[in-house]
Amino acid sequence: MIPTRRVLARSFTVLGVSKCAPSTWAALKPSQLRPLQASSRSLSLSIADHAKHQEVSRKKLLSEKKLKRHFVDHRRVLVRGGNGGSGMSCFHSEPRKEFGGPDGGDGGNGGHIILRVDQQVKSLSSVLSQYQGFSGENGGSKNCFGRGGAILYIQVPVGTLVKEGGEIVADLSHPGDEYIAALGGAGGKGNRFFLANDNRAPVTCTPGQPGQERVLHLELKTMAHAGMVGFPNAGKSSLLRAISNAKPAVASYPFTTLNPHVGIVHYEGHQQIAVADIPGIIPGAHQNKGLGLSFLRHIERCRFFLFVVDLSLPEPWTQVDDLKYELEKYDEGLSERSHVIIANKIDLPQAQAYLPQLQARLGQEVIALSALTGENLEQLLLHLKVLYDAHMEAEWQQGHQPLRW
Repeated sequence: MIPTRRVLARSFTVLGVSKCAPSTWAALKPSQLRPLQASSRSLSLSIADHAKHQEVSRKKLLSEKKLKRHFVDHRRVLVRGGNGGSGMSCFHSEPRKEFGGPDGGDGGNGGHIILRVDQQVKSLSSVLSQYQGFSGENGGSKNCFGRGGAILYIQVPVGTLVKEGGEIVADLSHPGDEYIAALGGAGGKGNRFFLANDNRAPVTCTPGQPGQERVLHLELKTMAHAGMVGFPNAGKSSLLRAISNAKPAVASYPFTTLNPHVGIVHYEGHQQIAVADIPGIIPGAHQNKGLGLSFLRHIERCRFFLFVVDLSLPEPWTQVDDLKYELEKYDEGLSERSHVIIANKIDLPQAQAYLPQLQARLGQEVIALSALTGENLEQLLLHLKVLYDAHMEAEWQQGHQPLRW
């Protein structure tokens, strides 16, 4: 009989299946095979349990719907700069040197708190309600200065307004813009600093200064080249889905879109145009009715507008007049920016009958299309490129840096 130790040495297990050399299997009895098969089965079960445990413990990614719930466009933030380190009061001590003199070092300065624009951040949801800067270290002996506190950066999205006491103190509208929200405190002085001809052994040292404390209000205004403006259920979200890779919620009831969404339209030569889907506006929005002022402010930063009209409703030209009226009441001159009229839902039978009346009333070009079927989307994309090129040329002539995505 072959010893069990030799059998185990010549066997190997792969995924719970035990294999041995043919000569070994022939020499083993059935009673000797059961323990080996049982151990293989238990090993396979333990591997399966371990894999199942790893799969369950893996962090689940948030769905698109849950991510949209965390959109925040205003935040009150309390910022405190880091405190400065205290100075040291001590004297140099060395053998056979009786009067070494003062050698206390200064404390390190406190760290600043800086707001920095990051293009990957899309809302203020990641900004906390308060921040405390890093403090500087205290001074040491042998004229050693304390280390300064590190700078604390707060990442904010493009288009963030910083207000203090109702006044705008910073407009972070370009990637990489920075604003010092709170200054760190100055470090204290060691007794070495107070050495003078009339005071050869000073013992005075000063503590570090506290950091600056401020209460700031951050307000986000969406930055985009084009802004889609329309009444609820006009098909703005469906149109954004059709011309870009953005995935705003779409449903057959008003106020489906509760947060602004930005989609990127790609053209040849690596040109990108940002189109913002602004939540639906209703009559009286400038008086804070409906979603009101909370989303009208996102329209301010758009360079030109896309007025989306529901062509299936009677008298569609009244929608354009009402939209321009709300924009003008909110901010004078806002309705006079470059725009294009988009008549959506042309695929419906009653919409085709209203199209000639709409064109006659407005007296300008109207792009009739269907976001559902994709009919006539090419004309919209071409006209969008014309508006973008005109905007870029105007920005360069005025010496401004145009917005790029």
